[in-house]
Amino acid sequence: MKRIIDRIRKVREERGITGLETAIVLIAFVVVAAVFAFVVLSTGLFSSERSKETVYAGLSKTRGSMEITGGVIADTDGLKISTLTFDLTLAAGGDQVNLNPTDASNRTVISYQDAINHFNDVKYAAVAITGNSDQLMEQGELFEITIDVATDLSTVTLAANQTFTLEVKPPSGSYMVIQRTTPASVVTSVLNLN
Repeated sequence: MKRIIDRIRKVREERGITGLETAIVLIAFVVVAAVFAFVVLSTGLFSSERSKETVYAGLSKTRGSMEITGGVIADTDGLKISTLTFDLTLAAGGDQVNLNPTDASNRTVISYQDAINHFNDVKYAAVAITGNSDQLMEQGELFEITIDVATDLSTVTLAANQTFTLEVKPPSGSYMVIQRTTPASVVTSVLNLN
């Protein structure tokens, strides 16, 4: 009988050790699962944060967009175009745009290009038609932009049947491309380049 009792005690002692080992293994699984879950959640939060930043960056690029209102008006001397004039306003939901041509650090830049010439920074004049008289285009304001081709682009000869491109690049946001072709005759003093 004593033998049977000794055997039962050994079995019970082994069961106790086995239960302790099982508990340690379960705790290890829980810890590993918790660490894995933390890594997965952190990665998910990081990627969603990056997605949000991408969306906001895209929105900031499109918010500064402008649009041309009306046509591009060209004044001629009878042989070639001497000035180009067009009106700009902000697109719906657009952020304000600095049109001060004398501001060296944060201003809108206009580029000119045709088949022969390319100018990265064309001189221009900006006059507020509606709104306040500052050089900051805000919602609801309309600005007239004038480029003196004869003086500021002296090497350019915009005559009949020539295509040219103007790129209006604000300090932030998307830029606007204006491409026009001069008519077959530039003898009239004012042309509307639609």
